[in-house]
Parts: sequence; C-alpha cells; structure tokens
Amino acid sequence: MPTECISDQYEFEGFDGRRVVAAFDGGSITTNAGALLLRHTDEAIDLFGRIASCFEDHRTEERVVHTLATMVGQRIAGIALGYEDIEDHDELRLDPVLAVLSDRLEPKRDDCAALAGKSTLNRLEHAPAGAPTRYHRIGHDGAAIEDLFVDLFLEAHDRAPKQITLDLDATDDPIHGHQEGRFFHGYYDCYCYLPLYIFSGRHLLAAKLRRSNIDGAAGATDEVERIVGRIRERWPRTRILLRADSGFAREALMAWCEANAVDYLFGLARNDRLTAEIAGELAEAEAEHRHTGEPARRFADFMYATRESWSRRRRVVAKAEHLDKGANPRFVVTSLTASEQGARELYENLYCQRGEMENRIKECQLDLFADRTSAQSMRANQLRLWFASFAYVLIDSLRRLGLRHSRLHNATCGTIRLKLLKLGARVTVSVRRIKVSIASAHPWQNEFALAHARICGAAR
Repeated sequence: MPTECISDQYEFEGFDGRRVVAAFDGGSITTNAGALLLRHTDEAIDLFGRIASCFEDHRTEERVVHTLATMVGQRIAGIALGYEDIEDHDELRLDPVLAVLSDRLEPKRDDCAALAGKSTLNRLEHAPAGAPTRYHRIGHDGAAIEDLFVDLFLEAHDRAPKQITLDLDATDDPIHGHQEGRFFHGYYDCYCYLPLYIFSGRHLLAAKLRRSNIDGAAGATDEVERIVGRIRERWPRTRILLRADSGFAREALMAWCEANAVDYLFGLARNDRLTAEIAGELAEAEAEHRHTGEPARRFADFMYATRESWSRRRRVVAKAEHLDKGANPRFVVTSLTASEQGARELYENLYCQRGEMENRIKECQLDLFADRTSAQSMRANQLRLWFASFAYVLIDSLRRLGLRHSRLHNATCGTIRLKLLKLGARVTVSVRRIKVSIASAHPWQNEFALAHARICGAAR
C-alpha cells in the first residue's frame, strides 16, 4: 500500500563506532496492529453497521467512495486508538491495518485512499439538521443512536438479571471557544457543557450533552423514562434501582420512580433540620472520636419531608461521622425499606458504590476524549460525544468478551489501548494474504492471543 514518508534522517548519539540514525521511511509499518482486535470485536456485536444505520445518506450512490459504515468505524476506531482529532485521519487513511476496517487495501478510486480523510469525516460530523445541503449530505437520527446504547446493553446479557442499578451523574465538559450553548458554571469555575451520563456497572446507556445553565438533574426524568421503558420491554420482571448524588434528589424524579415501581437511592444535601435529627448520634460519634482519636460514625434511620418541595414523607438514612476536622454528617433518601436494607448496609455497601461510576466517566473523558467538544454547534458536539461513547462501548466489549479472568479484566480503556492496541508491526501484502508481523518482544502476547480466541468465537 502506498505510504507517504519523510526522507530526512535524524542523527542520534552513536556507540561502538556505529552511527545511530532514524527516518520515516519504513514503508508499510503500523503502530496500530491491535486494531485487528477492534475489528473482530465490532463483528461480534455488529457495532459499526448498526451505528451507520442511524445515519441518512443522501449522496449519489455511484459517486460514493467511502461507505457510512467505513467512515463511522474509522472515526470510532481512531478514537479508541488514541486519535481524537479529525486532522489525524489525513495520515491514518494510509495506515495498512486501519484500512482493513474498510475490507479493502486498495482505494475505490485512484485519487483516494482506502479510508476517508479529514474533509470527508468533517462533513460527516458537521451536517446540520434538516434537508441535506451541497456539502453536507449525511444526517443522523439522534433518537436511534440513543436507543442503540440501550440495545447493546440488553444484548450483552445472556438472560434477564433479577436486579440492575442505573447510576446517573452530571459532569463538567470545559469549552474554550465560543461554541453554541456556552455558559459559565460557578461551581466548576469555567465555561462548560454539563453532560448527563447513565451507566449500569461498566455498561454505558446514555451520554447526553447539555448546556450548563441548568439544574444538574434537568432532563434526567425523560432519559430514565426512555431507558427504563426499553429495558422493561425486554426484561419485564427485572427490578431497577436508580442511584445518584444529591443533585438528583428532585421531587419530579422521585415521584416518577414511585409511580412506575422503580427504586431509588439518592444523596440528600444536608440542612439544619436534617442535622438536628441526628444531634444525638453526632454527639456519640464526637465522644468516641475524642476517646479513641480515630474516625467514628453512627447511623440513623428516619422519615422526613421538606417543607414545600416534596409531595410526601420519605425514608432518609444518615451517617453521623466525626473526623479530625470535625463533624461530617451525610444523608441519603431512598425508596428501599428498612427490612430490605439496614441503614449502615444501605449507605456503606450500596450508596458508596456509586463512586465507581466516576471512574467510568474518567475513562470516557480522559482515555477516549469525550470532552473534545470544540465544534461550533451543539449538534456536532453531541455527535462527537456519541462517537467517543461508542469507542468506550467498543473497548468495553473487548474487555468483556475477550479479557475476562485475565490480567486486563479490570484494566481501564487507556491501559487496554497501551497493552493490546498500540502495537508496532510490519505489514506484508501478497495475493493470498495480509501478514501483520507484530513486534516479537511484546510482553502481552498471551492476553492478545486469549482475546483473539475468545472474540473470534463470539463473532461466529
């Protein structure tokens, strides 16, 4: 496959009378040999084709060089491999292993590469809503894309679980230009978006881009209603628990849960009335701390209602804790009864597990560039967020299908990329085969072989 190389040589300090020189003239060499695993993971869950079906292609068929599935797969695989910028694809389109994503090494036309360049992908991302224009002839159906996340979650289970927990959280997505929907957020002290994420364990079910001049729970009821509806179509007997911090302890969401037989467990912002309810427990914890010098905690369980915003009394569990820095009372509100979950167990073993979702958001933002929302329009930035989210789904599927019970079973997306995807290799193309010769000294060969065997089995 043709490769553009830089002919200049770079001189380094030599030894034993030998010069050390380097140049970008290796030819068909890749640093992305692990993309082969991503290709088979895609085949196992049919990801790229299903995402492409959420797009509308108004291009003239006989002039199409790069199919929708190829462009979508190229963009998502590029993010998974660490290339967040569209500009990177002007060189990546010549990568001999990434070209395998398009099922061809030779381009459809002599003046094109096997994969799309930055201009073509840019038109894919920036197509406005409404009728196609001269330069933007590909649109997307946002509702279909949102539903696909839930469908992939459902298909990842062999049977309906007895209970699932849906974790909700909002996070900041800083922006540095004059993008549509730009607002300053006082808590985060920056201009940002405020995306809403919904996970169930490691499974991503929603990534909704929102302006930041809203309440953190804005739109959460609609998203939960949509997701729960699709889950119950497939799993009518599965019990569903919503879990979130105090930003989601809102009357509308709790009332919807109570009306639709969905359990909830939300943090509750403390106030003077709540603190007064546990004055005795706080005093006991303070006394124990003075005696032992160690953190001390007590738990309380009581019914509570706000003076105006809540429509009914609800169960509140309190942690009365005293630390070196002083009292640290915490509260949660829940629909779970005391007979189902005692106060201490509810707080320590169930509510505190909510923090694991923050690690998933970090994977999306730090490892997969979900905060790369630098386009002008919110529509384009939402699509970028979805592409990053599908890159997470792709690597998580590789982790789930190919790496269970291995050293990388609990590895982050960034670690999996480093160990299994960013592999140097020489690519040799003949009439009968494409040989990808990966570096012999790679220390994670066993995990690569295990993932290959398992994913190929899942794809059949």
